[in-house]
Amino acid sequence: FFKQLGIHPDWQFVDVYGMEPELLSMVPRPVCAVLLLFPITEKYETFRTEEEERIKAKGQDVKSSVYFMKQTINNACGTIGLIHAIANNRDKMNFETNSSLKKFLEDSLSMTPEERAKYLETYEAIRVTHESSAHEGQTEAPSIDEKVDLHFIALVNVGGHLYELDGRKPFPINHGETTDDSFLEDAIEVCKKFMERDPEELRFNAIALSAA
Repeated sequence: FFKQLGIHPDWQFVDVYGMEPELLSMVPRPVCAVLLLFPITEKYETFRTEEEERIKAKGQDVKSSVYFMKQTINNACGTIGLIHAIANNRDKMNFETNSSLKKFLEDSLSMTPEERAKYLETYEAIRVTHESSAHEGQTEAPSIDEKVDLHFIALVNVGGHLYELDGRKPFPINHGETTDDSFLEDAIEVCKKFMERDPEELRFNAIALSAA
């Protein structure tokens, strides 16, 4: 997938098989983003609504350098999560000259989150890459209109703060301070909160963008 988007394989996504310190220590460092796959349940949707209302009432600090986009394409949360992970680590990525993702990020850098979403709808290179990669999996990819109750979000470190980036939400969520050294552990603590809200659910998976 990275190769198709024109990114040299210096970085790759690796599964986080466990959330205990000794298992996290096995993940290659540095880690600059974590993708979390989780189920959209009634409990989560209730929490999401309450969280949005709370932040709108109290406010939060979100740095202008955070790259965030809305999701307007059904069943594209994995692609949106990947874009969020890489866009907020552009300085660490080694793009090829003709990288389709590099061009998309450069073109959309000055856009609003809504404009970025609309631009992605018409950006053929990423759409084709998304579709071809989806069909390489072991299970049949869902159609664009099929209802899916699993969702990807990205957790990134921008300017020493850990942000949750979810295209279904109206804005990034600031989860507090972090560092390059502690980012993976801090991100996993956020993942654990998702799991604690739905203790009967088992459909969680974390993937780290790592210099493997």
